[in-house]
Amino acid sequence: MCEAEPGGGCGGGGGGSLPRRETRRSRPLKCMKCKEGSPVLIIRLGDAFCKACFKDYFIHKFRAMLGKNRCIYPGEKVLLAFSGGPASSAMVRQVQEGLSQRAAKKLRFKPGIIFVDEGAVCGQSLSKREELRAEVETILQATGFLYHVVCLEEVFDLPSSVLHSLPTGISAHGQTYKEAIDDFIKQQQEAAEDTPGSLQEQLGWLSLQEASKREGEVMLGAWPPPRSHTEALTRLFGAVKSLTAKEELLQTFRNHLILHIARTRGYIKVMMGDSCTRVAVKLLTNLCLGRGAFLATDTGFLDSRHGDVLFLRPMREYPAKEIAFYNHLFGVPTVFTPALDTKPYPPPPQAPERASIHRLIESFLARLQSEFPSTVSTIYRTGEKLSVSPRESSPNGPEGPARCLFCLCALDTNVVDGSSLQASLFSEQLCQKPPPPPPTPDGKGCCREGARPQTGCCSASPTRGEAHPDQAQLFPLLCYSCRLTVKDMNCLEFLPSYISLEAERRQCRAAMRREIQEFLLDEEDHEPTA
Repeated sequence: MCEAEPGGGCGGGGGGSLPRRETRRSRPLKCMKCKEGSPVLIIRLGDAFCKACFKDYFIHKFRAMLGKNRCIYPGEKVLLAFSGGPASSAMVRQVQEGLSQRAAKKLRFKPGIIFVDEGAVCGQSLSKREELRAEVETILQATGFLYHVVCLEEVFDLPSSVLHSLPTGISAHGQTYKEAIDDFIKQQQEAAEDTPGSLQEQLGWLSLQEASKREGEVMLGAWPPPRSHTEALTRLFGAVKSLTAKEELLQTFRNHLILHIARTRGYIKVMMGDSCTRVAVKLLTNLCLGRGAFLATDTGFLDSRHGDVLFLRPMREYPAKEIAFYNHLFGVPTVFTPALDTKPYPPPPQAPERASIHRLIESFLARLQSEFPSTVSTIYRTGEKLSVSPRESSPNGPEGPARCLFCLCALDTNVVDGSSLQASLFSEQLCQKPPPPPPTPDGKGCCREGARPQTGCCSASPTRGEAHPDQAQLFPLLCYSCRLTVKDMNCLEFLPSYISLEAERRQCRAAMRREIQEFLLDEEDHEPTA
């Protein structure tokens, strides 16, 4: 045991104090990649980048994500979903970089952009929405791509075919990805020989010809939207009780509208701007909402639930921090668009933290990420191990699985003995209000004059948890998570007509199938005998 000396410090070995520990530099002197430039940001612990190297790193990650999955063939039309936020804005800029003249390896698809105006749901006035549309159009016109600006009210004009999962068109190429690339390069070289000009000019012509041809040709939805549609949309979301159900319903309608525009305009792929942070939040949120069976579809790179149109998430490896730094350093324009959880509320001017499951999970992960920087990446890597089963990825049809009327995922409501779903349905049955008693001979029912009020009175108001007559018809066509959304709706009469028409069609087909069931052959009957 050391003894303190009069002069201070520990005794022995020269009588001096302990050697001072060299202070660790809080900022690296050089970029970790080029070893020459001065770093401007630190991405992870100790990963310092200069401005030029960070740009190369950011662009390479985007190109590597597309090249690794090999799902976009040369010449295909790809629709970019633009919301004005940081992630979707950075995604549009990456496509611009890939199609520019200075790109070493150019992207070979034909891009288009779609923006969905959701101002009616957020309570914005027409003047505010018009200002926002003008700001968005200014940004989209600067890209030089064909763009589509539509209003969410257009869901009331959608056909019921948008709820059909059509056969996938991937195999329509009749060749592998490598063969398609080789054919494209061959055509590129032949065009360069036939047309005068340098090879660089021909490369630019092939990659940007379609966009430059249609510059200025835009698809704008009816503006202002019909007042009846705006009022119907306001009534629909006003009939939803919780903010969680409103956000789920809004996401459903947004996806339906984007899918319809993609099909009618000939787009085969749709790029969504979900970042790594957003994917991590969505993964935990969907678990809480009962969408555990669809995590791979909702958060994976490839979403093939619609069959003919594939939804891609090329930004899913970018944390929100990297996207914010990129947009700031390279001047990527963004637009703030009010959402359901940022619409004007009583003070504070934002929805409270526990207003919805989405906000609760997002704030929880944000606090956890600030103390443990690997939280988001750990959740993301865990969800990356999930895969879609072949049955879920098959299109809807005689041999495909029955799909949800809202989210178009394979139904997960097959009740199995001992399952948690069976226990939940049994508990709901016990909590429901019993049917009213039959009327008495005098025809006045339980409310006859002088009768004592009793439980289950025919004139009593509906109690909490009682199933709406329309809900009982709609529930068999919905997955478990979408059932929870419908339960939070006071009235289903405000739903768009394409949903009710498709529900009626499916019910008629199911009734017809039950009538001819005894005449149908089972799958075992088709198997050849040995």
